[in-house]
Amino acid sequence: MCQKAFGNFFGALVTADIAHLEWTRGKPSMFRSSAKVLRGFCEKCGTPLTYQFSGGIELAIGAFDDPAHFEPQIQVNHDHRLPWIDTLFEKPGRPQTLEESEIVSRQHPDHDTDQWPPEDGQDA
Repeated sequence: MCQKAFGNFFGALVTADIAHLEWTRGKPSMFRSSAKVLRGFCEKCGTPLTYQFSGGIELAIGAFDDPAHFEPQIQVNHDHRLPWIDTLFEKPGRPQTLEESEIVSRQHPDHDTDQWPPEDGQDA
């Protein structure tokens, strides 16, 4: 299910204590992806944010301001991985091109802002 929900090969998540979880800029919108799971996402940009089930809540690591602080500790559903995932990081890398680095993102920046979303014409 995470592959479909994240639109990616897997969803990197970190477990959180829901009793102490505090959202700083509104709460995510929720989608019931199955009878047992709620998924939270940003209603403005569509970014997947949470995976909530009877055992707790998990947060998308890539949505944090500094995702390097949250190294995954286990692989869940490893037996359902794509057949080539084990060799993915052996493939050659490609540096980002100048054109790609000039893209102006409309997603929330990796820092807090006075206003979100920005007014038309403002870049984040």
